[in-house]
Amino acid sequence: MTSPAITVDRLTKRFGAVTAVDDLSFTVAPGRVTGFLGPNGSGKTTTLRMLLGLMQPTSGQAIVGERAYRDIRRPAQLVGAALEASSFHPGRTGLGHLRTLAPQVGVKDARCHEVLELVGLSGAKKRRVGGYSMGMRQRLGLATALLGDPSIIILDEPANGLDPQGIAWLRGLLRALAADGRTVLVSSHVLAEVQQSVDDVVVIGGGRLIHASTLLEFEELASRDVVVRTTDYQAVETLVRERGWSFDAQLDHHVVHDVAAAEIGAALFAAGLEVHQLADHGADLEAVFLRLTESSDAPTTQFTGSASAAPAAPPAPAAPPVDGTVAPPPPPAPPTTGGVA
Repeated sequence: MTSPAITVDRLTKRFGAVTAVDDLSFTVAPGRVTGFLGPNGSGKTTTLRMLLGLMQPTSGQAIVGERAYRDIRRPAQLVGAALEASSFHPGRTGLGHLRTLAPQVGVKDARCHEVLELVGLSGAKKRRVGGYSMGMRQRLGLATALLGDPSIIILDEPANGLDPQGIAWLRGLLRALAADGRTVLVSSHVLAEVQQSVDDVVVIGGGRLIHASTLLEFEELASRDVVVRTTDYQAVETLVRERGWSFDAQLDHHVVHDVAAAEIGAALFAAGLEVHQLADHGADLEAVFLRLTESSDAPTTQFTGSASAAPAAPPAPAAPPVDGTVAPPPPPAPPTTGGVA
């Protein structure tokens, strides 16, 4: 049996009276993309920081390959990581940033150009990072993680700041890395961002493990809905009830739950019913994710219409500078009297 590429064993981290990570254990299989999922504040980033030796655990251990990260002689050649897209010197160029790291990582200058090309930044490599957009900084973070040609890649919320094109590109990159035999651990608080690219999922909430399985096993926890449109809904209802299937009757369609579309279609055909649409909506994984990570700390207000007092519209954004760089954000508004800054 192949040894895990990453092992988290009873990992705990406390900050005073607050337990950020609580007796957390899971493994990440080699050569696969694993989604590390949980709401904001669930302990994902704290776990990754302990895994990368940036934070000392209160108890437990995190192993990369066969040892703790701090015990690896040239860690960047085994593990590449991108945790924050803002940890760059704004005065350096994208190429200059990688050239600063290259001697520590143990790679030649050509590798800097190679990874910038890989992440789509070759045309902006001589621009200062202070003028990069959020999406460009995310790409530079990926280039930094890949600089040492590592076999294990750890990414924290890599889709933040990417446009739809960039997210599609990221999915393709993650799948290509896994196809090349590399191990990818990618954290996110949005299941839809990683659902199309991961093989396995690890879900945490409140610093504790909630679920760990393959994506296929995770999908089995979800209900599957099939939309049926026909000319005779009464006959469809009779058939569905005879079969003991669960369904919802809508104005212009019926929704049958947890039955394969092929099975429904065969039953309708055998009954001689005219069908205008039979659409499999697949598994509602977001509903499963929300159910698993539900907590008393989550907001429970249901928004069904406009509020009686709508918030004031935000000020219009400043026009971009003529040189094409990204303008810095405006300073924050001062706190109101008696408020918390």
